[in-house]
Amino acid sequence: MRVHLHPQRRTVEVQGRRRVGQLLTELGILPGTAMVIRGEFLLTEGEVLEDVDEVEIRAVISGGTG
Repeated sequence: MRVHLHPQRRTVEVQGRRRVGQLLTELGILPGTAMVIRGEFLLTEGEVLEDVDEVEIRAVISGGTG
């Protein structure tokens, strides 16, 4: 599968079927700190990704009021 990492502007290829949570762990990303997006859909940690998938991983940014 093709994984686009933002804001790093890096793309990696990952082989094999796995759950979203497993992918994040393998990439060294804490699950609560990132959103995984396939097409127009936000994925949960338990959803399964296939070899043919293309996903985007975006850092979760939180902010307060000024």
